[in-house]
Amino acid sequence: MAEKKALGKGLSAIFSDFKEDSENIENIAIDDIKPSPYQPRNFESDDSLLELVNSIKEKGVIQPIIIRKKEDSYELIAGERRLRASKLAGLQTIPAIIKNFSDEEAAQIALIENIQREDLSPLDEALAYKKLIENFNYTQEELADKLGKNRTTITNTLRLLNLPEEIIELIKTNKITAGHARALLSLDNELFQIEIAKLIVEKKLNVRDTEAKVREKKSQMDFSKYEKVLKEWLDAPIKIKFTGKKGKIEITFHSKDELEHLLEKFSKT
Repeated sequence: MAEKKALGKGLSAIFSDFKEDSENIENIAIDDIKPSPYQPRNFESDDSLLELVNSIKEKGVIQPIIIRKKEDSYELIAGERRLRASKLAGLQTIPAIIKNFSDEEAAQIALIENIQREDLSPLDEALAYKKLIENFNYTQEELADKLGKNRTTITNTLRLLNLPEEIIELIKTNKITAGHARALLSLDNELFQIEIAKLIVEKKLNVRDTEAKVREKKSQMDFSKYEKVLKEWLDAPIKIKFTGKKGKIEITFHSKDELEHLLEKFSKT
C-alpha cells in the first residue's frame, strides 16, 4: 500500500513547484473541464458567488485553476469556486495549470483547498472528511493526525451528516447554526431532533436555549419506558412530566366508565 501523505502542511507544500508552472498557464475551454469527484464543497449556492462573479467580470480570473488531464477532457483539482463563477460570468475559457496528480493527491488537494477557506461551512467540512475516509480508507484517528486536528473535532463534524435531511436543509439555508445542530445530536430520536429544530427557527432560540430544550426532551425520553408500563397496566393514555425537581403523572379518560375502570385497577394493587 502506498504511503499516505500528510495533509496538514497545506497547499503551499504540495504546490511547491508552481512558480515554475506560472509560465505554463493555458486557457482551457470551460466546457471541457469536469468537476472533481473529490470536491467536498457541495452546499454553497450560486448566490454566494455573486461577489466573485462581479470581480471576474471586471478583472478576469487572476489566479489560475488547477486541473489534470482525463482522457479527452480535464478534471478540476483546485479552483471550484473560480470555475463556477467564471461560468456564471459568461466566460468561455479559464486560465489553468495542468498537473499530473494521482487520485489520492487530487482528493487531498481538494480537501485542503476547501478546508483552508474561512467561510467553509461545517457541512462542507464534514463531507470532505467523509469522502477522504471512504475513498482512501483513513481512520478518523489517521485523518485527524494528517490534518493536525483533534480526533473529537473530526468525529463531531462527521456526525452532522447523520442528522435528518430536514435539519441539514436548515443548516444549509443558515436557519440554524452548527452549534444548534451539535446540541440536537445528543438526542437519539430523529422526530425529537426535528421537533426542536423547528422550535429553534420559530422561537429564534440561541444555542444555550436549545441545549436546555434538549435536556428537557431527554428527561421526557427517560420516562417513556415508565409511561409504556403504566399504559399497559391501566389500559389508558399516560403522560409523565418531570422538571428535574418534581413531576406529575397524567392519566386521560373519556367517560365515567373509564374512570371507574381505572379506580378498579388501583383498588386491586
